[in-house]
Amino acid sequence: MWNKRIGIDLGTATTLIYVHGKGIVLNEPSVVAITKGTNKVLAIGREAREMIGKTPEYIVAHRPLKDGVIDDYDITRKMLTYFIQRVCGKGIIKPDIVICIPSGGTEVEKRAVLDAAYHAGARKAYLIEEPMAAALGAGLDISEPSGSLVIDIGGGTTDIAVLSLGGVVVSQTVRVGGDKMDDHLVRHLRKKFNLMIGERTAEVLKIEIGAAMLPDEEVTARVKGRDLVSGLPKAISITSTEIYKCLSEPLSAIVDAARIVLEHTPPELAADIGEKGICLTGGGALLRGLDEMITKALGTPAYVAEEPVSCVALGAGKVLDNLKSLRDGFLYTKGRNG
Repeated sequence: MWNKRIGIDLGTATTLIYVHGKGIVLNEPSVVAITKGTNKVLAIGREAREMIGKTPEYIVAHRPLKDGVIDDYDITRKMLTYFIQRVCGKGIIKPDIVICIPSGGTEVEKRAVLDAAYHAGARKAYLIEEPMAAALGAGLDISEPSGSLVIDIGGGTTDIAVLSLGGVVVSQTVRVGGDKMDDHLVRHLRKKFNLMIGERTAEVLKIEIGAAMLPDEEVTARVKGRDLVSGLPKAISITSTEIYKCLSEPLSAIVDAARIVLEHTPPELAADIGEKGICLTGGGALLRGLDEMITKALGTPAYVAEEPVSCVALGAGKVLDNLKSLRDGFLYTKGRNG
């Protein structure tokens, strides 16, 4: 009989679920489509994301998490319940759940996540900081007396942490991630070209021709949206160099935060990081040239983890596999039944 233990990477953009003994079994957008007024859930996950920017007035495609924390508790609980039931079924046995949270979360935010997990059907709920889970998922040995630096770039936040002896030595969370990059693209096109585009179009544009370093070869993409002057459909061409310039501000915020973390890192651990390099995880780590840009800016080698998008969920899975031995160390916050 399967022992119901699951790890959840509850992200602003995407939710991943790891099942003990099975691996990652769910990867869905953190989006819920509801009706206005009644808050009746119409769709969750991919189906709901397809509705963003395309719904009639009485339907809202809602993202219940903002900047890595719960923005709408009720909708988050419904989304979690749906995802947990998808992987666990509606049986009597309730699962033990490990949920990953940003390292800069307040006690109120932590309690909100725990409460949402309990109301979604958890028997016991534990919290682990995202950079800790990301490091485990990336295969770093953080139990040794040696420094490791992880930069986890998610949809709503970027978590930066120096880890050693199974704990966080120095950390910083900035409310900058993939969503902020998309927002910069939307605002730039609106200001310069009077073109209004949706967040999904901005995300596709970033993925297709976005880069953290000035591209060696210019690439052009066709962007379609609505002309703010005429109100009619409009299409323009935009270059990869222009996208690079748009992304420079949010990327600079991430680099500045990483620099502050390094400045507060003990010298011995800083030396370890200089030898090992900086591990980049999260969906934002897939941006072209990001490792090269961070290496150049910080003077320390940076590299992208093997499975950057899945690292946090995989790390939660490693915690699940060693729950008894790790929970007093890595799981610094426990729920009512802890």
